[in-house]
Amino acid sequence: MSANDVELRKSASEEVKKHKSKVESDPYRLTYHHMPPVGLMNDPNGWIQWKGTYHLFYQWMPFNTDHGAKFWGHLSSSDLIHWKEEDAALTPSDWFDRDGVFSGSAVVHNDQLYLFYTGNIDGENGAEEEYQCAAVSNDAVTFEKKGVVIERPEGYTANFRDPKVWREDDYWYLVVGAQSVDMQGKVVLFRSHDLTNWEYLGPIAGSLEGEMGVFGYMWECPDVFKINNKDILVVSPQGVEAEGMHYANTYQSGYFAGKLDVNTPTFSHDGFKELDRGFEFYAPQTMEDEKGRRLLIGWMGVPDQYEQAHPTIENHWIHCMTIPRELSWNGEQIIQTPVEELKEMRGPVLLHSSITIENDQNAIRGIQGRAIELNIEFEELEDQFAIEFFQYASLSYKKGILTLSRPHFEDKSKTEFRRAEINQGLHRLHIFIDHSTLEIFVNGGEEVFTSRIFPQHEAEDILFTSLGKTSFSIEQWKLNGYTYENKFLSSS
Repeated sequence: MSANDVELRKSASEEVKKHKSKVESDPYRLTYHHMPPVGLMNDPNGWIQWKGTYHLFYQWMPFNTDHGAKFWGHLSSSDLIHWKEEDAALTPSDWFDRDGVFSGSAVVHNDQLYLFYTGNIDGENGAEEEYQCAAVSNDAVTFEKKGVVIERPEGYTANFRDPKVWREDDYWYLVVGAQSVDMQGKVVLFRSHDLTNWEYLGPIAGSLEGEMGVFGYMWECPDVFKINNKDILVVSPQGVEAEGMHYANTYQSGYFAGKLDVNTPTFSHDGFKELDRGFEFYAPQTMEDEKGRRLLIGWMGVPDQYEQAHPTIENHWIHCMTIPRELSWNGEQIIQTPVEELKEMRGPVLLHSSITIENDQNAIRGIQGRAIELNIEFEELEDQFAIEFFQYASLSYKKGILTLSRPHFEDKSKTEFRRAEINQGLHRLHIFIDHSTLEIFVNGGEEVFTSRIFPQHEAEDILFTSLGKTSFSIEQWKLNGYTYENKFLSSS
C-alpha cells in the first residue's frame, strides 16, 4: 500500500468510529438491507461469487453524505444472510483515480479475482478524464492496483465509465457506459485475450444507434448477459424524458432484450423496459452464481433526485441496497423474485385465510411491523383495492393500474406517484418492508416497486381498503435480518 492509501484507510476508519453511535441509533436503519457504516453508499460493484463466497463491493463516500472521491466498500457472505464487513477494497489513492474509484465489476481468472473500475479525474486540477483500471487479488481481501488498462477512444467525452467484464468463447469482453461527442448516450465494447490489452470494437447500443431514436445523453452501468438464450443489456440511461407513467424518476434503469453479435459488433434488440417502477432504483448489477442463478442487486437511490432531503443525512449516512433478486425469463420479459435464502430470516408465519373487505377500510389483526414480509393472494377483486403503510405510503389498484404514492421528500404538502399497468389483473403481491424501505413484487415479479419511506418512527399499522368486494389470503413473517461480522473496524 502507498502512504496515501494507508492514510485514506485510516481516515475512513476514524470517520466510522466517530459517528458510529449516531449512525446506529437512527430508527431508519435497516434490518436486512446493506447500508454504509457512515457516509454515502451508491452503486453495487464487483458482484460475484468466488470459491463459495459472495462478494459485494459498493461505491462508498465515508467522509460526508455527498458524492465525491469514492472508495470501494466490501461485504462478503457464504449464504447471503450472514455477512462480513471487510476492509475497503480500493481507495482513491493514485494519479489515475485520485477523485474517485468509480463503479465496475469483477471476474475470476487464473485463480485470481480481478476488479475492473473507473478511475475518475474530476477536472478541478487539470483536464477531466475517466480511465478504466484494474486491480488483482489472490485472497479477495487485499487488492493490488494494476493501473489504467483502457483509455477513452476518440469520439467520446470524459463521461466514460462503469466497465462490466465477461467471458465468451476465446475472449474476454468489456462494455463501458459512454457519451459521444454529440452528447448521445452509448454502450461501447472492447475485447481482450489477457484482461490487460484491450481492443476497441465500437458501440453496440445507444441513443441514435441502429433503429433507436434519441434516448438520453449518457448511459451508465451497462451489464451484458444471457438468460434463456436471450442476450440482455441492462443499462441506466440519463436524460430520458417522462412519458406517461414511464420514466418518472430523474434517471432510469432498465434493459433491452435481443441478439448480440460481438464480431460486428451489433446488438439487435427490442424496446427499453424499466426494471423497477418505484421511486428509488438505479445502477443494478448482475452475476451468475455457482448454482447457475442470475442474481441482481440494485442501489436504492437515484442520483440528483433530492438526495439531501433524506432524513438520515442528519445522522451521517444515506442510501442502501435492494435485497438480492433472482432473474428469469418468461418468454416475454425478465421476472424478478427475492432469492430463496431470504426465507431463512423468517420467524413463525401468521396466516389469515380468505379475508373479505367490502366498501370499507380495515386493519387485520397481527398484520403490522417494520421488518416484515407479506404475501397476498387475491381471490376476488371487484373494483378498487389499496394498502396504506404506516399512514405514509399507499399502494392502490384501479382499472388495471397499480399506483404507489408517498409524500414528496422536499415538499411534504405534495404527494408523489409511481405507476405501472398490470395487464392481466392483480393476482399477487409479495411485499418486503424494512423500517425505511419498501419492495413490492407484483404478480410473481412481473413488476417491482422499490422505494425508501420515512414514516413516523412509532407507526406500525397497515390498513386495507376496498371499494366493492375484495377477497384475499395473507401471510406475514417477522424477519430477523442480516447478521454482520465487522472485520473492517476490528482490523483497522
